[in-house]
Amino acid sequence: MANVDVAGPSRHARPQGAWAPVTRVTRRFLTWDRPLVWLLPVVLVLLFIGVYPLAYNLYNSFREYNVVDFPRRYDWVGLDNWRKLFTDGRVRGALGTTAVYVGAALVIEFVLGLAIAVLLNSGPKLAGLWQSLLILPIVVPPTVVGVMFTVLENAEYGVISWLTYELGLLDKSEPLLGGTGRYAKVAVLLPDIWQWTPFFVLILLAGLKALPEEPLEAAQVDGASAWQRFVHITLPMLRPMLAVAVLFRLVDLLKVFDYIFVMTQGGPGRATEVLSLYTYSRTFQEIQWGYGSTLGLAILVVAIVLANVYIRVFRVEWD
Repeated sequence: MANVDVAGPSRHARPQGAWAPVTRVTRRFLTWDRPLVWLLPVVLVLLFIGVYPLAYNLYNSFREYNVVDFPRRYDWVGLDNWRKLFTDGRVRGALGTTAVYVGAALVIEFVLGLAIAVLLNSGPKLAGLWQSLLILPIVVPPTVVGVMFTVLENAEYGVISWLTYELGLLDKSEPLLGGTGRYAKVAVLLPDIWQWTPFFVLILLAGLKALPEEPLEAAQVDGASAWQRFVHITLPMLRPMLAVAVLFRLVDLLKVFDYIFVMTQGGPGRATEVLSLYTYSRTFQEIQWGYGSTLGLAILVVAIVLANVYIRVFRVEWD
């Protein structure tokens, strides 16, 4: 006799096709022609870590932290922090120091980077080894670089200071670090130049290797010298890479902090006090969180304005 299943349908069994409408809707919703659906989680994360802190800082710039009353609280001060920003003499001094630092670092790193990139592109011996070694300064944390150059520039036993004494450039009465601060800006520029010149080298070297050879060969046949080929052909073709590299370094230099904080803390006096260091001082040392937020937003505005002016003047194209 044939076996008969008398157990009946399982309690957990679902009727065939019960979830089919849900599945069809999901498949219609999550399709390749709806990229925003897939990007939504990432967009939400970026909004949380980017837009929310910016909005909070903007709100905070209209308040000030009260360290006297207990319990401590924020007081609404309206536009007082923004008025103080335009009347604060230390802001003008820090902005001037920042401009000098950014301009000097940008020019020196760009010129050195371009020269080294052209040299490496000419095919010297062990070119691959030199290119690999150029990556090492970039991966060192800036704080470590600051400590390293503090030792190298020490007035008593630093190697760099000793070289300047031997060459007759400086003496112990006015060293790189210390004294009246006459050469303090040079002292804090050296670690930045050492660490970020390779950034220009690697970007410009990649650009040089990607340039077509035909225009250079044609110019050589026509009798153009090496300098003429470089100025009139190589540099114009390299212009997009040059513009992007300079723009990235410009924005990064505007918020320089590590080297100066480690090496001089803005001194001697205020000789090396840049805008980001002054912002740190106001925010965490003087506990003026509202004014510190205002200064941080001021740095952001300066960076945005300079970046847009640079893009328009040099016609930077991203395509």
